[in-house]
Amino acid sequence: MFALQTVLFPDGLLQLKVFEARYLDLISQCLRRQLPFGVVCLVQGGELRGGSDRPQFESTAVLAHIQDVDAEQVGILLVRCLGGQRVQLVQPHQRPDGLWLAEASAGPDDLPAAVPPELLGSAGALAKAIDSMAVQGQRPFALPYRLEDAGWVANRWCEILPISMAAKYRLMRLDEPLLRLKLVDDYLRSKGLI
Repeated sequence: MFALQTVLFPDGLLQLKVFEARYLDLISQCLRRQLPFGVVCLVQGGELRGGSDRPQFESTAVLAHIQDVDAEQVGILLVRCLGGQRVQLVQPHQRPDGLWLAEASAGPDDLPAAVPPELLGSAGALAKAIDSMAVQGQRPFALPYRLEDAGWVANRWCEILPISMAAKYRLMRLDEPLLRLKLVDDYLRSKGLI
């Protein structure tokens, strides 16, 4: 597991700068075996070893599939990942080198759900946000864009909205993509964004 102070969403992009030996080993093993690794949100403690707080993390993670790896310099990897399936973590334990491991059981995937008419404003506003970011040279989302899919639209909004980590995590855990989008839509409307 890669414990971070962030929430990875299914189909979300994650850029990592990896330099700790335990994570370099993890990335190497995943590349050799062509396997994903879990990204779990830290609740307490630090990402780096040696801190005084014992890390505490959430119970649901998202599998990260490695898309690209580049060596910035010796001992530092730039890793680009794409979020996959949500998983429930069971019996996390730490190896002597500090890497966290856990058994994982697959969580439900979002079923494709069309954006209903009353929530089309959220999809339209996201399309405008994507265009605006592209003009600035930013491309925070993986192609293809699925602006007709409620779960995809909700997840992308959750990634870029200035909401707390705890709120992002609760939204990521929701099994119902239409409810997730409804909550996002309510937030956007309350802020006058749509």
